[in-house]
Amino acid sequence: QVQLIESGGGLVQAGDSLRLSCAASGHIFSNYVVGWVRQAPGKEREFVAAITASGTDASYADSVRGRFIISRDNAKNTVDLHVTSLEPQDTAVYYCAARSSRNVLSRTTTFDYWGQGTQVTVSS
Repeated sequence: QVQLIESGGGLVQAGDSLRLSCAASGHIFSNYVVGWVRQAPGKEREFVAAITASGTDASYADSVRGRFIISRDNAKNTVDLHVTSLEPQDTAVYYCAARSSRNVLSRTTTFDYWGQGTQVTVSS
């Protein structure tokens, strides 16, 4: 079991930046791919980014590539999502999620463990 807690969301203006953080506890965190998935009002969950267990490789949704950067610190059991150049269409609940794999970076919402989510609202 892996427990995940997100933080860092908020209300910002278009063009602003945020750092979303995910703190993990439980099983050995460094054995898992960790990703971020978002869900906008009235829409299905959407893959955002994922990072391998070692932190050496990452994948991104086309809609965020170049604006979002995912990173992890296995010594601290944390994964961050640095989001820049925010747009109103980035408004969503952002979930941290873990996948029982060390290197599968498929851009899907198939994850085994989920946090409760943190709200990001971008005003125009």
